[in-house]
Parts: sequence; C-alpha cells; structure tokens
Amino acid sequence: SNLLVGERLSIITPKAQTTRRRILGIVNEPGYQLIFTDNPGIIDKPEYKLQEWMNQQIAIALKDADVLVYVATPDERPDLNLGLMKGLQETEKPLFIVINKMDISDQATLQSCMDSWQEAFPKARLAPVSALLDAGVAGLMELIKAEVPVHPPYFETDALTDLQERFFVTEIIREKILEQYHQEIPYAVEVAIEEFKEKEDITVIRAVIYVIRESQKIIIIGKKGAAIKQLGVASRTAMEAWLGQKVFLELFVKIRGDWKDDDRMLKQFGYQ
Repeated sequence: SNLLVGERLSIITPKAQTTRRRILGIVNEPGYQLIFTDNPGIIDKPEYKLQEWMNQQIAIALKDADVLVYVATPDERPDLNLGLMKGLQETEKPLFIVINKMDISDQATLQSCMDSWQEAFPKARLAPVSALLDAGVAGLMELIKAEVPVHPPYFETDALTDLQERFFVTEIIREKILEQYHQEIPYAVEVAIEEFKEKEDITVIRAVIYVIRESQKIIIIGKKGAAIKQLGVASRTAMEAWLGQKVFLELFVKIRGDWKDDDRMLKQFGYQ
C-alpha cells in the first residue's frame, strides 16, 4: 500500500506482525479518489487481547472494502486452513492476489507460486509486481480502478491519510525499535507521545516507550544509555525527513506490566 499511495505510511521491516492498526492511505488524482487500507496480518490463534483487537480490524476492513488485495511473496503458498483464506475464497468482492518481489525470484518459482494461488482462488486476478523496482504497480492500479464503484470523495482532495502526525511519529519510533532491537523487544513495546509542539523552526517531541519488564527497559536503554541514544538519533533523523523540519526529540522508558492484555492500557493507547 505504501507504493500505491506514493508515501511511507506503514512500517517496512522483515519482522512479522508489525502493523497493529488499520492505516488508511488516500490517492487523489483527477477524476478519482482511492482509499487503501493497510491491515494487520491475520493471527489465527490470538494469544492476548491486542491480537484479538487486531483480528477485529481485519474483519472490519474485509466488510468495508469494495476491492480486496492480498499481497504474497514468491515463496508463499496459500494455507487454506487459515480463517482469512477461507473468507477470501468465499468473498463475492473483486479479489487481487499480488505477488510482490518478483525481481528476486526466478521464473519457475514465480510461475509455481502463481499457479498455486490461481488454483486456490480461481476467481482472483493475479498480479506479479516489484515494489522495489516499481514494476507492475501502474498496471495493478488501473485494474483496481476498474473495479471500484462510483462515489463522491470521502476525504478532501489534498488528504493523504485519516491519521494525525502524532501517529506517524510513534510509528517511526516503533520502526526504529524493530530495526535496532531483536527477539521479544519489538513486540513488547508501545510508544505514546506526551508532548508534540510545532514551533516556527522546530518541532518538540517527547515520547514514552512502554515495556513489560525491567529487563526490557535495561535493554532499550543500553549500557550508559548508548542504545536509547542511538534509537533517538535514528528516530529524529526519520522524523525530520517526514516533517520537513528540525526536531527536538526526548525518549523515556516506563514499565507497564503486560499492557497487551490490559483493557485500560489498550484503550489508553487507542486500540479500543
């Protein structure tokens, strides 16, 4: 969806389950407006309330969408035991199976992949693309445009998303955490903005990184604060590129127990 919208709206990382919320990306061109929803990955057996909430977001998206687009990679095959796959098989909505990263796949592997998806979803249209090389994307956009209904614009024609800058600032910090830390750390954290002040020549941001255990706090901070300093520099650099302005960033780390299974904390973080 990032490539179709033309802007980075979602976290890009090899790690799984990094998108937690539905993110709307809006494409405005003369004569049409397309709204893309980037959804969390399906979790077949949720282990805590946050994952249950994420699955609910997917169900809402499937119900609301006019066109469904499932993105796979050349080494991925359909697992028809998953609830999502069964839902896609039963849908009456236009369905596109997009095979991304075709630039790093040999022709035989790509063809085998496409054959397996076409067999599982005979009514779907398959579209091999390379997001990295921007190959096949324009053609995919034309196919999607042909399937959407005629309707007045839902958003202003200069809108890029329905979310505020604060949200994308937290996502930048989460993305840098995913890049810098490993094992359970990226999945144990939540980021909240305590202060966001836009001044004439600088934006002042104070953010809190919430973790579950003391040991995770120690890892986030690092020896003599080296790790959190590195995180701050990477996050600030990305924020300045996103906002187009100098940023003063302060990061703090707090322990909040198992926030992923706490209704009050989930509501505070905007998940309910």
